[in-house]
Amino acid sequence: MSIPIDATHDAALQSWVASANVAGTEFPIQNQPFGRFRRAGVAGDAWRIGVAIGDQILDLAAARDAVHWPADLQGALAVLAAGDLNAFMAMGAGVRRALRAALSAALAVGGQPQLAACLVPQAKAEMSVPCRIGDYTDFYVGIHHATAVGKLFRPDNPLLPNYKWVPIGYHGRASTVVPSGQPFRRPRGQLAPAVASSGAAQPTLAPCQRLDFELELGIFIGQGNTMGAPIPLDDAENHVFGITLFNDWSARDIQAWEYQPLGPFLSKSFASTLSPWIVTMEALAPFRRPFVRAEGEPAPLPYLDGAANRAAGAIDIGLDVLLQTQAMRDAGQPAQRISRSNFADAAYWTVAQLVAHHTVNGCALAAGDLFGSGTLSLPGEGQAGSLLELSNGGKQPITLANGEQRTFLQDGDSIRLAGRCEKPGFRSIGFGLCEAVVLPAAA
Repeated sequence: MSIPIDATHDAALQSWVASANVAGTEFPIQNQPFGRFRRAGVAGDAWRIGVAIGDQILDLAAARDAVHWPADLQGALAVLAAGDLNAFMAMGAGVRRALRAALSAALAVGGQPQLAACLVPQAKAEMSVPCRIGDYTDFYVGIHHATAVGKLFRPDNPLLPNYKWVPIGYHGRASTVVPSGQPFRRPRGQLAPAVASSGAAQPTLAPCQRLDFELELGIFIGQGNTMGAPIPLDDAENHVFGITLFNDWSARDIQAWEYQPLGPFLSKSFASTLSPWIVTMEALAPFRRPFVRAEGEPAPLPYLDGAANRAAGAIDIGLDVLLQTQAMRDAGQPAQRISRSNFADAAYWTVAQLVAHHTVNGCALAAGDLFGSGTLSLPGEGQAGSLLELSNGGKQPITLANGEQRTFLQDGDSIRLAGRCEKPGFRSIGFGLCEAVVLPAAA
């Protein structure tokens, strides 16, 4: 499971793409995330696969023929040039690491500056979701979120007995996972009688009144498995391509009415926003941390436990949530940070454990399958990953810098997620933006 730290992670490595060397860039040469783009405003332009470098995108279709590449990468470059990221993801970790090394050498100072003709400014690109998403599973790994939400409904028993033994998840809708920047409409659904109107005897179909965000990460599967063949924990991360930012929007009032006995349905399936860049597991290698359960917590069952997972199963990703209301936008005021969290500190289960558990029953995963981590909250003030927690179930509005208050999202509000990995001795890397504006419900 261990991914080696090599020359591609060297903090001293510089690129001939000047913007990749700027302090604070999300996409230095040490990152190299994959995305799917086309040139904005160019009629009929085909979707293509690219790698972010500084404020540019290296068009891999153009790059394939611009310079000489190692023979063992020709197959990978062919499918990438055809715009098929899924096919590349399915080739596995070895091919991905070989291409990372080749791209690092080509983009480094003294490498292949003729690739400059293959660069497209990110400001002139339209992004989509990075690959075809076949299936989507949303997990519930944030123990602080699970505890806080449980306290709202079960003050004396916030965590159900299975939480610390089994990674909880449900099957979501891949059809409504959309890229950052695409707005979505407030959903309509059934509201419980007490929510719909005082004294009502039956539920009412109406626009959601308690619209919320959820601070999550998206985990993309690379190489899949055969149905009936579970993936063991120690091999699990070889089946993971990389990680993105993910906002699983939630209609809390619709959810409260519909979720029993089978769980979320229309309250979750109306929209989920995904950042356009997948940061590979190789890029994340320097930011691993030991996976340590608190004193007194139960040890996972053997299929979810192993020395490698304990030694470096956690990933240190700092996460921010920013809110901008319509009034702030109209006044030219920037988005305000309302929460700060961290994946390693918030998650009760690791990426490897999610893969191992998802397949232990023989379930087959495929390249491009997406896992949502679940809401990544921490217990401190201003560290919750949802408005449900930040407003204590809607009872305590949060006050913004311009005096506006929010318990849940209003039309015109925008939520932006941002993520960053930092560690002394290494270049920090980012994930791009994951942002969307709430539009009014359809008539």
